[in-house]
Amino acid sequence: MSDGDLKADQILDTRGLSCPMPMLKTKKALKGMTTGQIIEVWGTDPGSKNDIPDFCKKNGNELMDIKDLPEGYTRYLIKKG
Repeated sequence: MSDGDLKADQILDTRGLSCPMPMLKTKKALKGMTTGQIIEVWGTDPGSKNDIPDFCKKNGNELMDIKDLPEGYTRYLIKKG
């Protein structure tokens, strides 16, 4: 399955926010989701490229994709574990 086939259950736009806000908002959004649901997070904070994968590993969530988009932000696809 290509990432173009994935449909996120929720989109979280954290563009323009700096550390630690993108991570805090991602954690809060995942808390309200059920196992197996997918959240698409949009972010511009360079620290999130380390924070989000580390968070997923530590908390049993699956980081399905990270992609730098030409529009100037990074998209993270996370499946709640």
